[in-house]
Amino acid sequence: MKQLISSFLVYFATVTSVLAQWQFQAVQTDASFRAVSVASPDIAWVGGTKGTFIRTVDGGKTWQAGTVPDAQTCDFRDVQAIDAQTAFLMSAGPAEKGQARIYKTTNGGQTWTLLYQTQQQGVFFDGMDFWDKQHGIVFSDPIDGKWFILTTGNGGKTWQPLPAGNLPAMQPNEAAFAASGTSLVVQGKRNVWIASGGGTNGRVFRSTDRGQTWSVANTPLPAGDATGLFGLHFFSEKAGIAVGGNYKQEQQPGPNAAITRDGGQTWQLLAQTDPPGLKEAIALLPGDRIIAVGPSGTSLSADQGQTWQKLDTDGFHSLACAKGTCYAVGAKGKIAIQRFK
Repeated sequence: MKQLISSFLVYFATVTSVLAQWQFQAVQTDASFRAVSVASPDIAWVGGTKGTFIRTVDGGKTWQAGTVPDAQTCDFRDVQAIDAQTAFLMSAGPAEKGQARIYKTTNGGQTWTLLYQTQQQGVFFDGMDFWDKQHGIVFSDPIDGKWFILTTGNGGKTWQPLPAGNLPAMQPNEAAFAASGTSLVVQGKRNVWIASGGGTNGRVFRSTDRGQTWSVANTPLPAGDATGLFGLHFFSEKAGIAVGGNYKQEQQPGPNAAITRDGGQTWQLLAQTDPPGLKEAIALLPGDRIIAVGPSGTSLSADQGQTWQKLDTDGFHSLACAKGTCYAVGAKGKIAIQRFK
């Protein structure tokens, strides 16, 4: 029996080593990336600094790198891939400096249309997502104590602000982190969640009617200066996971993951990831496994976050997966692919 167990452990370690090999991609840019979205295992779009976008339509065999005209000052911290030809880019940054923008391409990035721009004081976009190719939502740090939220029902041609009166009040210093493009996520046809930090504890805001009305729930994850929830992923209408940490102390151990099984009404603490520290994005793999990335490395769980296995210590800011093919992105042009079975 001991020999059998020993052989299994050796085998398991070998498999883990194989899985841990991110395949780093050669892309012709040194822009930093915090946004990635996939339309399929082969189609991925990436957004970055200096107005940069990256696209592959063949699973990473080739990459197209480009910049959006007149957007060199923009930092695209969220992207929505619709298909090989169509994608949206969201620029994070102070609106008063001309950086609060949303763009769209329908021809693979050959040309881009500026869909929305505002110079309203205090607007700083944090996240964007789409229920389908027509219906989307984008949000900003709070203005006058409430999130600033826009929705579209016509593929981004026009954007309407949601009534602030329908939103819960914010805690002092509460805001969101435009760190991975996953501080706002949608699911199904009408559900949307927003993760916050900076206040007294990490919170998740939830709407089941495309943002018309909202509720908010506390999580067991800490918040404060540079601390809070950074990423969300919902696997169904009810089940979702939040991850976070402290971006000024990226390696600091401590609570960094929580789970909900009732659509975000209540949250339970999960085990600390391995490696520990800040986690910014999370995704679902085949076999109901979970993968989480952050500056301290990549973690994998096969039991809904009750235990975690370290895959590597390569730092990434964002992650998107489709049918086991995962794209991870990070600083200074870092893009990597890993395929899980």
